[in-house]
Amino acid sequence: MVHKEDDALYIRLDDGEIVESEEVSEGIILDFNSDGKVIGIEILFLSQRSPDTLKKIMLEAV
Repeated sequence: MVHKEDDALYIRLDDGEIVESEEVSEGIILDFNSDGKVIGIEILFLSQRSPDTLKKIMLEAV
């Protein structure tokens, strides 16, 4: 889901409850469930990132 007004992208991987969030890199926030699995990824300042940077972010998150 892209939020143009917030300049952010949010990817929800699972409908589980988010129990913890961690900023793993500047403007990259991972949401975790109670098992410690990533269930959401938020990318802030989206318009300032190049396509190559986005590919790297997605690979590092996996």
